[in-house]
This record gives sequence, structure tokens and C-alpha cells, in this order.
Amino acid sequence: MDDGRLFIEGSWVAGERQVEVRSPWSGEVLRRVAQATPAQAERALAAAFAARSRLAEQSTGKRRDVLEGIVAGLKARAEEMAQLISREAGKPVSIARGEVSRGIEVFRLAAAELSHWGGFIVPVDLDARLAGVDCEVRRFPAGVVVGIVPFNFPLNLGAHKVAPALAVGAPIVVKPPPQAPGPQLLLAEIAQKAGADRAAFQVVTCDNAVAERLATDPRVRILSFTGSATVGWSLKQKAPGRVLLELGGNAAALVAADADLDWAAERCVSAGFGYAGQVCIKVQRVFVEKQAHGAFLEKLLARTQTVPSGDPADERTVCGPVIDDRSAARITAWVDEAVAGGARVLTGNRREGRMLQPTVLADVPEDAKAAREEIFGPVVAVWPVTDWEAGLAAVNSGQYGLQAGVFTRDLQRVRQAFHGLEVGGVIVNDAPNLRSDNMPYGGVKRSGLGREGVRYAMEELTEERVLVTRLR
Repeated sequence: MDDGRLFIEGSWVAGERQVEVRSPWSGEVLRRVAQATPAQAERALAAAFAARSRLAEQSTGKRRDVLEGIVAGLKARAEEMAQLISREAGKPVSIARGEVSRGIEVFRLAAAELSHWGGFIVPVDLDARLAGVDCEVRRFPAGVVVGIVPFNFPLNLGAHKVAPALAVGAPIVVKPPPQAPGPQLLLAEIAQKAGADRAAFQVVTCDNAVAERLATDPRVRILSFTGSATVGWSLKQKAPGRVLLELGGNAAALVAADADLDWAAERCVSAGFGYAGQVCIKVQRVFVEKQAHGAFLEKLLARTQTVPSGDPADERTVCGPVIDDRSAARITAWVDEAVAGGARVLTGNRREGRMLQPTVLADVPEDAKAAREEIFGPVVAVWPVTDWEAGLAAVNSGQYGLQAGVFTRDLQRVRQAFHGLEVGGVIVNDAPNLRSDNMPYGGVKRSGLGREGVRYAMEELTEERVLVTRLR
């Protein structure tokens, strides 16, 4: 990986200026990364646009070989990638290794999909007037893709854009996160060595103004954005093509009185405070049936107070620093606002620089930001609810709907949750942050549009075309 350069059209290219990438833990300068000029962004888009036909004509075998080559390359450099994620994103290194394993799986899944990716026949001759007519449906790459990747999963959330694009033959230009650009730059190097076409996958590190030019260029057919709701919905209004948005939310867990309370508390703590809560499907809101509220809260607090926190390089750390000082100040301000409105701090709420102590709140007002917005930090709020139906209504009360976790032994309640919750995914007897990389993943309401998950993303990046043939 060539430090301080862009990856455009198969080459490492110097930028006119560079910005510093600093460690969220120590504040030290880790590297300096080039910032693309508008002309360099234009060069990347032009190369991608010109490569459309060439990539569309690639054989399935060639695409599979590239994807399998990336799998091998990531395996060979897995620890290097994990350490890079940990340093730049402040992710505890044990959790960073899990992200690398998932990234490898994403490319493996994409390669496997190609063994049965193709089309199908529609029996149009059901209609007597169409006797002797065949109808074939196939998917073709939609065109140029721009992928915008967030800092919290700088490898895997990029992999969910890059692997499907390489699989279907759609050229992709990736804008990595400024806080953690290294994983996508290293991935580009691995892809190049695996034999990827020079314009199939380009990485353009840039400021927000240049990123917006990339996202809104008329040659871009698909914008795949993962990040904040404010930025995502703004870009949707400006982008000329199809837009895929994964925007996070304030995910909830609903705990029934009949649930395994020890397990529910353990999973809510892990999902609420792992990686300092900087996960879009982290547990932020917990609703507990009143009969179990006291017992559950006791278990939750006992576990919260023992969460290993500190240096992300320490193998034992679960909750490291948040990404920057601005985020730390915002999270603290939201907790203070909730407390001013009547909330109680049951544990935590201590800050040292970018380290925030895992915090549990009670009695949070419904209109407080800690209840209605995405806090993206190590804060969990807990409320009692009168019964299961009231809990379902409480989960649905927010403006977001990505995933929700429900803890119960009652199958009827599971079905009620599945049919009644306004979310993209209902997770039973686990926290809402459970995700497999081959399942459909995405939200409703302000949580986004479209679905990721390798096959589902491949469908999003392609268009169906119909061939109707009359046999004579």
C-alpha cells in the first residue's frame, strides 16, 4: 500500500495536498493521506465509465477468480488488516479481527454466488397467442457505482459494496472514511494483485465537496452510501441514479418476562458497549416487561460495570475510545440533556478525552436526543413497559427502523414481533446487532433504502433485461 496516494485506474497517484489520520486512542499521527482534486475525481469517474462494456463482457470465471484471489490476499494479510483497522478506527483489536473474518466471508460469498448467478425463463406461452414464444430474463450491470464507506467498519462495509460490484461487472469508485482510509486502500492493493481490472475498483480519498461531486455525477448509476441519515437523505435528493442508503438508527431490544434474563442482559451489554457503541445496530433502547424490569436491570448494571475498557490494542478491551473529540462531546451533551429532562444515570457517564465510561440511563424523556436520535456511543437507556404489546409500540415509536432484538420463549410473541415491528430485521433471543453477511440487511423509515447482503446487493447493482423470441 502506497501511503499518501490515491488509487486511480490501477495506479497510485499523488494528491495535491494531504491530511493527517490520527489515532482515536493516543492522538498520534498515523499517516498522511492524499486528498483528490476535482480533476482526479473526474479521472476516476471517466475511467470507470469507459470500462463499463469491458467489465460487462468479462467471463463469470474471470470475476470468480478475482474474488477468490481477494479472499486469498485478505487471508494472507489478515493480521495486518486487523491492526490497521484497530489503529485508525480505534476498534478493539479482537473485534477488528472479527471484522476481517467477515470481510473475507463477503468476498467468498460473492465468488460462490457466481456459480448460480444468471437468469431464468418465464413461460409466456401460457397464453395461447404466444405459443412458440420464449422469454429469457437476465441481469446486467447497471453501470458506474460510487460507494461511500463509514469509519466504524472501514473494511467490511466497503466489502459489501466492492464484492457485489466486482461479481456483477459494475465499476466502482470508493470514497473511504477520512478517519480510517487505510483498509480500503489496502483492499485495493490486494484486489490489484488478484487481477482486478484497472478500473473495476478505484479508491478516491477526498473532502466532502469532492465526494458530493462523485455521488451526484450524471454518469453514476448507483450511489451506495452508508453513514448518517442527514447526509444520506441529502445526497438522495441530489443523486441522478438509484440510491442505496444504510443509515443506522437507535435500535431497540424488547425483553419479555419469560425471557432468559441473564442471556438478555449479557447480549444487551455486549451490543450496547462493544466498540464504544459505534455500530449502527447497537442496542440503544431497551424495553422490559414490568414484571422482569427490576431483575433485568440488576443483571444489566452488574455486567455493564465490568466491561473491559481502554486501549484498543489490548486484547481484553471491549469498549475503546470513540472516534474523535467532537463525537465524545456530542454524546456527553446528549446524556446531559436527558438528565436535565429528568433521566437518571444508573452507572457510568464519566469522560476522559475520547474514552466514555459505559453508561446506563433510566427515565429518559421520549423527546430527548438520547431516546429519539442515533447516539452512536456507549450509552443504553432502559424503560419498563406494561406488557408485550406496549413494548412493540415503544419499539415502533421512533423514526428509525433498522433491526430490533426480542427476547422471549413465546412463539406467538415472536410472530407478533415479526408481523408488527417496523424494522428491516427482527432478531429473536439476541441483540439487534446480529448480522450474517449473506442475509438481506437494511432498514425502513429513516434507516434507509435498499438491501445489502451479497446476493441482494448484486441484484441492486444490476438491471433485469428481457429477451423475447418467437420461434418460426
